[in-house]
Amino acid sequence: MILSLALAAALSSAPASAAEVSALLHQRTQAFSDAGQQGKGGVMAKYLDDAVVFFNEGGGRAAKADLAQDGPPAPGVDRTITTTDWDCQVHGDVAVTSFVDVVEQGPAGQRQRSRFRGSETLALPEDPPAVALDAHTLDEYAGVYEAAADTRLTFAHRGGDLVASLNGGAESVQKAQARDIVFTPGRGATPKVFQRDAAGKVTGFIYLRGGNSLVFKRVG
Repeated sequence: MILSLALAAALSSAPASAAEVSALLHQRTQAFSDAGQQGKGGVMAKYLDDAVVFFNEGGGRAAKADLAQDGPPAPGVDRTITTTDWDCQVHGDVAVTSFVDVVEQGPAGQRQRSRFRGSETLALPEDPPAVALDAHTLDEYAGVYEAAADTRLTFAHRGGDLVASLNGGAESVQKAQARDIVFTPGRGATPKVFQRDAAGKVTGFIYLRGGNSLVFKRVG
C-alpha cells in the first residue's frame, strides 16, 4: 500500500520530531482503517491528499475519489483491522512506514484472523519562510469570517502576533508567507490568502486546501 496522508492538516507544530511523526502516522493509519470498516468514506477522505495512490492486497489501484464515498458495511459482516508491528523511518521530508494489519472477522467464538503486510510512503509538509508584517496590516486582518453557518474563523491581533480561532476553539498563532498570505506553523501547505476590494479593504480570504479549498467572507 502506498499512501499519501494529508499531514499538513495534522501536524500542528513545527518542527516535529521523528517520534512525533511516527506516533501521528500510526494513529492516522489506524483511524483510516477503522473508518473503512465502518463504511465512512467521507472520514477516510479527510486523511488523504488529493493525489493519493492506494494499492490494495490484490494489487488493485485506487484514487481518493474511489475511497471517499460513504457506504454501510455488508450486512452481517463483523470485521476489524488492527495495525501492529509499526515501524516508521523519517528521511527529511519523506516518511516510510511498515506495519502489519491484523484482520479479524466472523461471529464470536469463530473469528478468523489474517495478517497483511502494508507500507506507506508519505511527503511531510514544510513551512515556507516567515516574514514580519507591521501592526497596521495585522489589524486589517482582525475580524470574523464565515464560509458557512457552522464554519466561522476569527482572526485577532494579540501583541505582535496574528491568532486564529475556528468556531470559538483554541487560538493558533499565524505566520505570514507574504503580505495577505498567512499559515498555521506546521501547515504551510494550506495557507490562507486574504482578499481585498478595490479600495484595499480586506473582504475575506481563501483557505487553500487543494481540491477542498474554502472561501470565507468577512462578516464582522
